[in-house]
Amino acid sequence: MNTFIEITPESLEKSPFQLIGKEWMLVTAEKDGIVNTMTASWGGLGVMWGKNVAYVVIRPQRYTKEFIDSSDTFSLTFFAPEFKKQLGYLGKVSGRDEDKIEKAGLTVAHSHETPYFEEANLVMLCKKLYKQPLNPEGFIASGIDEKWYPNKDYHEMYIVEIEKVLVK
Repeated sequence: MNTFIEITPESLEKSPFQLIGKEWMLVTAEKDGIVNTMTASWGGLGVMWGKNVAYVVIRPQRYTKEFIDSSDTFSLTFFAPEFKKQLGYLGKVSGRDEDKIEKAGLTVAHSHETPYFEEANLVMLCKKLYKQPLNPEGFIASGIDEKWYPNKDYHEMYIVEIEKVLVK
């Protein structure tokens, strides 16, 4: 079994554009002893309020949003390319309908109260700092609203402090 070591966020060597946009990530939280996760390919990493942060956006109908809203923390986990099929599955199936984590063959681990996955090769343990719904009046470029929000189900953005980074 591979074990994780802790590194600083500044030590990350991989591009966030590659990690998030191409390889995808799992956003994972726990509520009432139950863990749920969803695949995400939108978000970012940076610095805000003097802290190393990530931002993620989640649509209101996503089941995982209930878990994120009920917890102070959640994890962002990244995987080797051979897990792409599982990530695709976890993004399509709702945890409301089945134990999708078990069906994907992933093993839940915890750092304090925050769940993550043993199979990941990069874990970011995050603490919520801020959330706000995306407002259609805020779109400056034309076409975004029509293309990405035909159902008017605007994402809610979360800015989170990256408290710990674990790598294998």
